[in-house]
Amino acid sequence: MLLTTTNNIEGKPIQQYIGIVTAEAIIGANIFKDLFAGIRDIVGGRSGTYERVIEEARANALQELQGKAQQMGANAVVGIDLDFETVGSGGSMLMVVATGTAVRI
Repeated sequence: MLLTTTNNIEGKPIQQYIGIVTAEAIIGANIFKDLFAGIRDIVGGRSGTYERVIEEARANALQELQGKAQQMGANAVVGIDLDFETVGSGGSMLMVVATGTAVRI
């Protein structure tokens, strides 16, 4: 299955637009991740802990998006948009929403 942020796939014309497909992934950050990220904020640099959480949430959302598209009979998803938000009390959870158009190429 091809997944792309573009609206078409070069050299592969879209034969059928099946429909919009969406997927969400929410991952909580625990107190230890927050503690280490807070230390990183003080001393500067990148927070590898939060980067891994974001990567995991993004991968989960795209995997779910792919599965839903396959169930619809698609073999590609075009125009994928990823949105990232914090939710929960104090922004303790990260939500990733993936949206795209399921198609047959």
